[in-house]
Amino acid sequence: MSVSTVTKEQFKSFVAALVDSDQNVVGVQAKDDKFAFGELTDANALRLDYDVTILPPKKYMLPQREALMNFEVAGAAESVQPDEKMVLLGVHPYDMIAINQMDELFSQGEYDTHYMNRRNNITIIACDVVTDSKNVFAASMNSATCDTGYDILLTAIGDAYVVDAATDKGQALVDMMSGANEATDADLKKREAVHEKNIAALNKHELECKPSFLPKLLEKAYDHPVWEERARLCYSCGSCNQVCPTCYCFDVQDEVNWDLKTGTRCRAWDGCLLTNFATVAGDHNFRKKRADRFRHRLYRKGKYVPGKIDGQIACVGCGRCVTACTAKIANPVEVYNTILETTELR
Repeated sequence: MSVSTVTKEQFKSFVAALVDSDQNVVGVQAKDDKFAFGELTDANALRLDYDVTILPPKKYMLPQREALMNFEVAGAAESVQPDEKMVLLGVHPYDMIAINQMDELFSQGEYDTHYMNRRNNITIIACDVVTDSKNVFAASMNSATCDTGYDILLTAIGDAYVVDAATDKGQALVDMMSGANEATDADLKKREAVHEKNIAALNKHELECKPSFLPKLLEKAYDHPVWEERARLCYSCGSCNQVCPTCYCFDVQDEVNWDLKTGTRCRAWDGCLLTNFATVAGDHNFRKKRADRFRHRLYRKGKYVPGKIDGQIACVGCGRCVTACTAKIANPVEVYNTILETTELR
């Protein structure tokens, strides 16, 4: 693999060539004063200086709604497997870490072929953050920078990018970049300076403990009053779930066609803050209270998922939930800090 440098104009020419090829290229683009991932048809529309996207790039590995299987009623069934290849441009480090977590979770136990096929067909070009978003706290969650998962990592250093090819897929794309030269020691020092800056700056809400301490903290907090206090203002809208890059819950439904002979099994995003998320057969809802659902969201991030994937905290500090919550109660850092301040720890 290689670490190269290209000018921003040379990189734009490379993106234009990708767009003009038969590759499906997705990148970050402006939507009024916000940003979103979408199909890229013009290299000039790509924005690698964005602060944060409305939705995380997980939607390309785990679509908001997807068909899993076509079936005949009381008859045969056939799995629907995705096979489209994609180049995904502009993934920030915190979102890359979230994708890495999902890769591990979806390959555990019953290997999820739908998720993993999509993931394996995507070439990810990540980029270090250029513009801080107003609610980012990635530095508190150790996710302001990332060194795994991507195929290429871009770091803006003035009028150029350091281009770090981490995989064979990434190197194949770098080989297509006209004007790419081996990065100099000076280039690498500039990249290191960017990383140091982001580790300090991407922290608008500072967690008052190490993320690794959260599972132990939550062992003492199940009956803490913060759950009821915050839940009084909760609308159960699920916005915090829907914008979260580490939330992966989904609902599965069989949809029978009008002929009553055929149908499709689909899955769609679900969220633990929604009123009926925990409703089961017999209309029994074992997390009917808002406070129980609110607590579950924070326990999932700080205790339950870390128990499944070697202590990794299922919050990467993107800040989307803080921005999306109109009741202003979703900030995980505020909740965890409140528990820290009011809980006796031994």
